[in-house]
This record gives sequence, structure tokens and C-alpha cells, in this order.
Amino acid sequence: MNLWEVLLIAASLCADCFAVSLCSSVKLRDPDWKKVAVIALAFAIIQTGLLLAGWALGELFVGLLGKAVKAVAFLLLLYVGGSMLYSAVFGKEEVLELNSFRGIVLGGIATSIDAAAVGAAQGVADVGFMEFLPLALAVFVITALSVIAGISGGSRLGKWLGRTAEILGGAVLLFIAFWNLFR
Repeated sequence: MNLWEVLLIAASLCADCFAVSLCSSVKLRDPDWKKVAVIALAFAIIQTGLLLAGWALGELFVGLLGKAVKAVAFLLLLYVGGSMLYSAVFGKEEVLELNSFRGIVLGGIATSIDAAAVGAAQGVADVGFMEFLPLALAVFVITALSVIAGISGGSRLGKWLGRTAEILGGAVLLFIAFWNLFR
């Protein structure tokens, strides 16, 4: 893989991380940068970890994951987006909050299942570790940066739009869930 391929794959894998962090952080008015760094690091570790696990398990994993990846990603994003909409419309507590361990892990996994599939495809293609390493590093760095940007933008949108931002965020995540299911 050349540098452009690595960067494009990494950027496409972290698009969901950006969307979830943007949409889930609309309630954070002034996020603590230490907390933002922890969230970004957690998302990056989960994303890169699943990418590496997929690569390591290769062909076995691609057979199992290939059939379930769309359904699992759909259900997780449906849950996250639906919870956000429910919270915004009915004023209930949001189920996915990026300031809870559960919320961070759920968000990280929901956005990283496709990374496992990409890793598995690389494993099946018999890509060696040294050739795979630049992709893993790029995924880690770009995911962390996208989550930082998403949280920063989401908290600003939350300040500006209030509850409307929560409704839009939930709707965007539901759109992503259905878009990924039917493409």
C-alpha cells in the first residue's frame, strides 16, 4: 500500500468515530481537555485493536465477521442514535454519554467493527506485519484526531443549538446506521 491508500483507508475508518463523537458531545458545553484526550485515546485504541485483531485472525475472522459486520454495526448505531433522539425529545438521560466508561467503550466498538473487517481483509491478502504497520499507526493517529475534532465541534454545536443539536445528532447516527445497512 502506498501512503495515499493508507491515509484514505484510515480516514474512511474513522469517519464513524468522528460522527459519533460529534453527535454524542453536543451536551458537553466546555469539555475538559484531559477527558477529551482520554476519550480520543480510548477510541483510537479500540479502533486500532480491532484492526489488528482482524489482521491477525485473517481468513477465519473474515468469514465470521463478513456476515455479521453490517448487522452488528447497524444495531449499535441504531441504539446510540435512537437513544440520543429519545433523550432529546423526551428529556430523559442520554444512554450514550462520552463521560462514562460504558459510553466510551460502546461508542468505540460501534464505530470500529468495520476496522476489524478491513484488518481481516489485509490478513487474507497475506499482508505482512511491517507492511500493515503504517496502516495501523495511521488509523490510531487519525482516529484520535477525528474524535478530538468531533468532541470540540459537538460541544460548540451543543452550545449554539441546544436540544436541536441533540435531535440532529441522533438523526445523523440513525442515517449512518441505515445507510451502512443498505449499501
